[in-house]
Amino acid sequence: MSKTKSIKKIAIHLLIWLLNYLLFAFVVHSDWNGFNNVSDAHNSLAYAYTYGIFTNVFLFYIQVFWLVPKMYMHNKKTTYYVLSFSICLVVSLIETYFDYMLYDVFKIYDTDEFMDNFSATVFVNLFYSVAGFYYIFRQAHKKSEKEKQLLIEESFKAELKYLKAQLNPHFLFNGINNVYHLIGKNDALAKDTLLQFSELLRYQLYESGTQIILEKELDFVLQYIKMEKTRKGSDIQLSYNIEFENPTKKIVPLLLIPIIENAFKHCSNHINNNDNIIDIKIKEVGGKLSLNCTNTFDEIIGKNAVGGIGLINVKRRLSLVYPDKYELIIRKENSSFMVNLIIDL
Repeated sequence: MSKTKSIKKIAIHLLIWLLNYLLFAFVVHSDWNGFNNVSDAHNSLAYAYTYGIFTNVFLFYIQVFWLVPKMYMHNKKTTYYVLSFSICLVVSLIETYFDYMLYDVFKIYDTDEFMDNFSATVFVNLFYSVAGFYYIFRQAHKKSEKEKQLLIEESFKAELKYLKAQLNPHFLFNGINNVYHLIGKNDALAKDTLLQFSELLRYQLYESGTQIILEKELDFVLQYIKMEKTRKGSDIQLSYNIEFENPTKKIVPLLLIPIIENAFKHCSNHINNNDNIIDIKIKEVGGKLSLNCTNTFDEIIGKNAVGGIGLINVKRRLSLVYPDKYELIIRKENSSFMVNLIIDL
């Protein structure tokens, strides 16, 4: 805890105890163990509550700083209960003794029942002991929950870092593989693809932080689609549309690309090029981003139409970064593979 917070906390506690004293000693008309604050001659309650408030403070903070943290929370519960009750009894006995001394000072002679006064004092002192127990126990619980939350957040950050790190070699592998297959067949296209790929890789390495503006991320997606269009040429029938109305909205980087990459990687390879279809629609309206990506695929045993690391990575990142704020539907119909994603940015 910072020094400023500590001072603020101490000041609040002092103020509460001061208000407690003023309220019961002067504001509320009351009679306690023969003392009262309504007598015309004197306010005997103000004197009695002067040492009474100190016993209350003592019993409250002995719970906070010693009994609960040193006994109760170290599983010494029997010792805790015995000590708590014994201390309360001793303090109550001392307080009752001071009461009887004060009776002589103010000539209060109508209170002779020692046990009645003592029992009432024990009851009040037990209340402040329990209040101290509840206060420190609640504070410890809040601290424990905060530490748990921080641990969870750190765990999430580490996992997100790992998931993002997975994307780079995955993307790199697919990109190099694409260029490799073009070398010798179409060297000019291979060079052009390599140049486009290097720009995309630069974005991945240097411009994709924890959050990035939507316009940049969608521009990256568009460049990737154009690169794949150049590489695939007339082998596929590609249609795509990207629209957004809030370019400065933030999004987790590299979240959409595995879905689109998967579509190109697993697109069908029919002899009739018109049967090899990829359709990509991305739209952002009112802070809601939707991606609808469809590709035809070949029904070949052993071929994984889902795309391994790519979509598994996307699912995990969505659950970490956008819990309860996304909808992801992945399905196959006939020879088409469809991914529909909606994110509330």
